[in-house]
Amino acid sequence: MTMDASANRPVREPAVAGAFYPGLPAQLRQTVERLLVRMEEPVSPLALLVPHAGYVYSGATAGKAYASSNLPNRLIILCPNHTGLGAPLSCMDRGSWRTPLGDVPLDANLASALLGACPDVRVDPTAHLREHSIEVQLPFLQTYLEGFRFVPLAVGMQDYDSLAKLGLGLAEVLRAHGGEAAILVSTDMNHYESASENRRKDDLALNAVKALDARALHEVCLRERISMCGFAPTVSAIVAARACGANRADVVDYTHSGLITGDDQQVVSYAAVRIWKDAS
Repeated sequence: MTMDASANRPVREPAVAGAFYPGLPAQLRQTVERLLVRMEEPVSPLALLVPHAGYVYSGATAGKAYASSNLPNRLIILCPNHTGLGAPLSCMDRGSWRTPLGDVPLDANLASALLGACPDVRVDPTAHLREHSIEVQLPFLQTYLEGFRFVPLAVGMQDYDSLAKLGLGLAEVLRAHGGEAAILVSTDMNHYESASENRRKDDLALNAVKALDARALHEVCLRERISMCGFAPTVSAIVAARACGANRADVVDYTHSGLITGDDQQVVSYAAVRIWKDAS
């Protein structure tokens, strides 16, 4: 973390630029533009699930998710806590995040609303300093959205009641902003099993997501030991979206790392899912 002296605000520096995604601005922008491929007629999701591996593995799936969605320019981005640092529910409420494409401002007003509606959330930057799962989303959003702001929220708990409580608080924030804000969940699917076993486990999880059944997702991930790293924030996102009237979810894309490495025995899989309210 550095400080922008001219604005007296903290700047979260890139942690994985040049590793998970290109570190040079022109190369990064060209890569993202190539990955933004529309697969479905765009909808305006209340929540969008997007993978967060290196772009060579999951970038195409992420690009299809964004290109098939009409997102507002104010986002609450939920992610797992891979590092274990910080509070169980950790957000940042001021400053900006830097990528090779420039600085992205945090949405202080949206953060204030989140903190008011979700009393268990703490302002704790330490959870975000080395966490890659939000950082890799930002170049897509910088390329696809004009002037967006966001609130990062790392979810490091798995208790269902706590996750549902968070979801209801998130719904309160979304309703208060009347369609001008949405939730993005950064998550990969099952890890380090064969492609066929990943698909079996992922289908169980994705069926629960498509049914908008947060409790079923929670139960099946724990019972079947599905290592969907962002299943906990996904639970909260489903609760929030349903409380805001969501009645549809679809899988835009699904893939796995073995298609790149040629090894189908130890793969990580990735899915893009839109959750929205279909008024038709």
